[in-house]
Amino acid sequence: MPGRDGSPSRPPPAPPPWPNRRRMPHDCPPWVKNGDVFFITIACVPRHHNHLALLPVASEIEASLRHQHRKGHWWVHLFLLMPDHLHGLLSFSYPHSLGQSVINWKRYLSRRTGVRWQRDFFDHRIRNPRALNETWEYIRQNPVRKGLVASAEAWIFQWTYADLEPPGGDAAASEKPPYPRSR
Repeated sequence: MPGRDGSPSRPPPAPPPWPNRRRMPHDCPPWVKNGDVFFITIACVPRHHNHLALLPVASEIEASLRHQHRKGHWWVHLFLLMPDHLHGLLSFSYPHSLGQSVINWKRYLSRRTGVRWQRDFFDHRIRNPRALNETWEYIRQNPVRKGLVASAEAWIFQWTYADLEPPGGDAAASEKPPYPRSR
């Protein structure tokens, strides 16, 4: 069948071989217990560039983690920066939703540090102690696997609950997380 200009019509373009990316839902269903641990990964753009493993940026991130911890918006079990992404094991306190907390945190850090984040983030609820241990080790070994350090202990861009507690041990104006704080 000829096109409007008399030339042979072309078939419509084929759809891309991958599905359209949709926004990921980050709201916790009502059956998820307050304080459950979530594994999150947040990436920077562009990838393969050191945005995060820099002392000034890491200091801002640590200060923001302390603030979130102190306010009781979330509790850090483990938080580790890689050059172009980060991993965390976090517990969230209702009514502070996982999605909105991370979005606000990313926005704040973008303004403070100039770091550009990918639009979304990955999250996965940790369902049992074995999965917590496996994910903990996966996160800690990430800098070793990438050849950045010889041992996980040598990587300075990581924090646990104990690192973020105020001096004296009591988290001001917040409860302690209802799940194990560290492995």
